[in-house]
Amino acid sequence: MSFLFLFLFLLSFPFLLPPAFPLPYPYNTSYHIDCGYLTPSTDSYNVSWSPDQFFTGGSSAVVSEPLHFHLQQEKTLRYFPLSSGKKNCYNVPLPAGRYYIRTFTVYDNYDGKSHSPSFDASVEGTLVFSWRSPWPENLARDGAYSDLFAFVKDGQLDFCFYSIATDPPVIGSLEVVQIDPLSYNSAGTGDSYILVNYGRLSPGSSQWGPGFTTDQDLFGRSWQSDSGYRTAKSKSARVMTTNEKITGTEQAPNYFPMKLYQSAVTIDGGLEYELAVDAKLDYMVWFHFAEFDSTVKKAGERVFDVLVNEKNVSRVDIFKQVGSFAAYSLNYTEKNLSSSVLNVKLLPVVGAPLICGLENYAMVPADLSTVPEQVIAMRALKDSLRVPDRMGWNGDPCAPTDWDAWEGVTCHANKNGTGLVITQIDLGSQGLKGYIGDKISLLSNLVNLNLSANSLEGTLPIGLGQISLARLDLSNNQFSGSIPESLTSSSLQLVRLDNNLLEGRVPEELYSVGVHGGTIYLSGNKGLCGVPPLPDCPLFWENGHLSNGAKIAIGISCFVFVLVLLLVIYIFCIRRGKNDYDFGLPSDLMFAAKRNRYQRQKSLMLLEMESQHAKGLPSLPLNPH
Repeated sequence: MSFLFLFLFLLSFPFLLPPAFPLPYPYNTSYHIDCGYLTPSTDSYNVSWSPDQFFTGGSSAVVSEPLHFHLQQEKTLRYFPLSSGKKNCYNVPLPAGRYYIRTFTVYDNYDGKSHSPSFDASVEGTLVFSWRSPWPENLARDGAYSDLFAFVKDGQLDFCFYSIATDPPVIGSLEVVQIDPLSYNSAGTGDSYILVNYGRLSPGSSQWGPGFTTDQDLFGRSWQSDSGYRTAKSKSARVMTTNEKITGTEQAPNYFPMKLYQSAVTIDGGLEYELAVDAKLDYMVWFHFAEFDSTVKKAGERVFDVLVNEKNVSRVDIFKQVGSFAAYSLNYTEKNLSSSVLNVKLLPVVGAPLICGLENYAMVPADLSTVPEQVIAMRALKDSLRVPDRMGWNGDPCAPTDWDAWEGVTCHANKNGTGLVITQIDLGSQGLKGYIGDKISLLSNLVNLNLSANSLEGTLPIGLGQISLARLDLSNNQFSGSIPESLTSSSLQLVRLDNNLLEGRVPEELYSVGVHGGTIYLSGNKGLCGVPPLPDCPLFWENGHLSNGAKIAIGISCFVFVLVLLLVIYIFCIRRGKNDYDFGLPSDLMFAAKRNRYQRQKSLMLLEMESQHAKGLPSLPLNPH
């Protein structure tokens, strides 16, 4: 995309605060960030500027000739050297909605190198501005304003910069204002386009709007004179103005200001404009009219055709549409423009044509972005691996697709083409000193993971074994613990876990990678066991803890011990409690017991004598006298 993406204003136009009486405008979310300035300030239009915030890196600087600029927000800037990475961003927290975004970009030889930088800028992962060195002298010295309309859907605006070669991107100020989500026909075009301003003209006026005059525009739009865009044949157009109230202005969803319709240009022979554009894009053109000529009193007295690139897009009779002193707007989309000039003509049918305003926006299709769950995973991985700033892991991991967004990360579109997914992470020998977090399990499309030759620690997360994973290199780190079983469910063809502190049994399914034509390296881990050429694992010890067999044996032993313990308790406590009595017996019962014992002994003696008699021994009388 070319330098023409920039709608250049060489004067400043900060936002105005609302007047004393509130206007019927329902949106109040806005940021005015003075990039590079460290304290809050209020400008001559009573706008409060916040100090620099929400940036991911870079440094602040002052332009070479600060007295050349009248506003504080134009005197300082933030630049992003390569030490901050090739990609840097402003990540502004915002509620979901549509936003008007404006930047001021200035060089003014702040670094003393007399070399204006080349860089790109993106909004929500879509490339919108391109600056290429050398800048025109007046732009390098005075700076330029650029603006656009974009939707923010995820609670954070990502406005990012990408360095071309070794040039550091620069920005002087960033303004973000919430607007009506239905503005500029978004109901018809959808929310997947960014409207980049290629010209916002107020015929018959000098430049006006917030920052140029005290005239109000609720969106904060600045309008410039049309004189530089009229062709030679239209230079003699007459200017018409009125102070009368124009009805139908400042209404939802576009809130066009009344001042826009209080001036116009007209010419008898027809008006012609030429707007510089980039080819191969669609352009949305807005036309604004108001009939405030008191000599036109009925329909049919002023009729003209509107042509865009020689195509008749509308026949206009302002009075017929809205009457007099009333605003009337229409829009047209020129699709797939093949030239670098957008030509607009107003040709008379009855009377002379008249126009109050002309806007032209490039309809830039929103680029694919990384699917949300993988954005979460990559941001968590950035933190856990302690990825250094120089690698530029900022904003969307994969977008814009024109950039190598995050160093070492490769992305592809998902199967249905609705988003981008991470397929490769190559961060070998980058001095990383963190660990692999559990969120890596969300990278369900990861094919190649290389974190070798760093100083990473901790255990390997359970979710590391994505089915898509084919190449895994974690060698030459300090990983500890066991190899997770989840790795056996992947499609691994290369496994390098050598030279770590891993321990325990190697899963046989993982080791089979080498058997089936793949390659596996496990050397340099003194605690691994179970597969050749590693030593056998202890019988009851596996992967740094008790094996399953040991756990079963211990469980059975504990069960038997409990049964035995319960049996002992039953015998010595419960049965004894039922049959034994621990108290003294009465004396008569004691006597009876002794007598019974005597009788038993006597009976035994008689039985013995009888047995001897039976053997022929002399008998003795039973009752001698």
